[in-house]
Parts: sequence; structure tokens; C-alpha cells
Amino acid sequence: MAAWSLGIVSSGALTLWWISPLGAISLLAGGICGCLNAVLSMRGNERLVDHKSVSAFVFGSILRIVVFAIVPVAFAARGPWWTLPAYFLGFFTPLALYTMMVARVIRTEHR
Repeated sequence: MAAWSLGIVSSGALTLWWISPLGAISLLAGGICGCLNAVLSMRGNERLVDHKSVSAFVFGSILRIVVFAIVPVAFAARGPWWTLPAYFLGFFTPLALYTMMVARVIRTEHR
């Protein structure tokens, strides 16, 4: 999932580079942050199941939200307004691909 996400986001960033280098970097940073968020979310879920520590899970989730929300604001403050949507497009690419992969597995297993 991460390799596909980064491949798609990288090709989009290369295309966008000719229009706006900062927009391309924003898109790529969004993809990287989206992959990191997915991995950290999975790790947090595993730790919740193993240790049953809800407070640690909530703290980790809030920390992730704060860290990954600062990055697009920094891009929007430095460049054009559309670097913010470019970041979020990259950020949610791993989630969209994961959703499509899970849906495909569910469809093929229930035939």
C-alpha cells in the first residue's frame, strides 16, 4: 500500500513540479505523512489491543493529528492557497488505496 501510494503521489508531484515546485513538494509531503500516519495508526491500534491502554491510544492519536495538521498549514503560509488541498490529496491517497484493496479482497472472498 505504501509503495503504491508513494508511486502515485511521486508521479503526480513530478507532473505538478512544472507548475509549482512548492505545490509538488506539498503533494509529496502529504503522501509521506499519509503513509506515516497509516503506519502509526496501525501500531497504535495494535498497542491498544495488546496493552488495553486507552489513554495512551488517545494521546498518540491527538499527537498525530497535531503533528500532521501543522505541515499543511506551513505550506499554505509559504505558498499559494492550493498547496493545502495538494497536501491533503497526498495525505489521503494511502487511505483511499487501502480502502480499494480491502474492498477488492472482500469482493473476491465472498464469491
